[in-house]
Amino acid sequence: MNLSAQARQLIAEQQKNWELARQNYAGLKSVQTRKLAFDGFDITVQFNPERIRSSAAKVDAGSIEARPCFLCPHHRPAAQKSIPVLGKYDLLVNPYPIFPEHLTIVHIDHIGQLIAAHFWDMLDLARMLEEFTVFYNGPKCGASAPDHLHFQAGNKGFLPMEWDFKKGSFFQDARTKNGMDMIRWTAYLRPVFTLSGKNKEQLVEAFMRFYHEMEALQSHEPEPMLNIIAWCRAGRWTIHMFPRKLHRPWQYFETGEKQIVFSPASVDMGGVIILPREEDYRSITMADVQDIYGQVCLDEQHVRHCALVVMD
Repeated sequence: MNLSAQARQLIAEQQKNWELARQNYAGLKSVQTRKLAFDGFDITVQFNPERIRSSAAKVDAGSIEARPCFLCPHHRPAAQKSIPVLGKYDLLVNPYPIFPEHLTIVHIDHIGQLIAAHFWDMLDLARMLEEFTVFYNGPKCGASAPDHLHFQAGNKGFLPMEWDFKKGSFFQDARTKNGMDMIRWTAYLRPVFTLSGKNKEQLVEAFMRFYHEMEALQSHEPEPMLNIIAWCRAGRWTIHMFPRKLHRPWQYFETGEKQIVFSPASVDMGGVIILPREEDYRSITMADVQDIYGQVCLDEQHVRHCALVVMD
């Protein structure tokens, strides 16, 4: 049985035997969604109250130090089962799902949420979970546990950007080098740089070149601010990088009618905005979305610079 099939079997078993998972996956059937139609693409807005734990997570150093790590094995619920992967990760069912099939892949050691030394693992996971999309949230880009390395995965076909990638309408620069495609998106509200190819070593090298250019721009950060979405089809990886400059927008910290509890992460960058409060779900506008993406995403000029270093 391949890992995708094992994961789906685990999801079914956990919904049967773990009450928290059963309730929250059943609750997805009543989650409200609506679409915001931009120029050539849609953004889906989802009202999902169970995601308040992630959206409102306190990720400052003091708060992290004061709480037990909920991803470490000895702090997980007894009912939460796992599948060992690559000899160093546990594959878990995410009990607070966004996707109909939502996984968390957790490193067995309590090490920080830093991608550079583990990007190779992300590609291996994308290859092994061929029916899922794998994503990574940087420590200041939506990760609710920045103290413990983890990836997440959800079933393919859920994120609007998957279809936008197929259309190719937003590709500004698209170049191919030794079979690897390198693509910079524009006019998409959030800048995206995409790598696609079959040579894993080549992809890792290109990613690290982009990473180091970002690192030079954000030397004060523990790592360059990135959300990453990756999948593998027929032995070909596709990797989307969303360069960031801000963790949360000013609206997050407001009170009263000005507040929008929205903490963007990879799924939001992929085109599904998760809002845990119904008032935000009902009131958020296209102008709000454009403003928030503009605040948290790195400007296109700097993304273009980093991309061209890789592409030239």
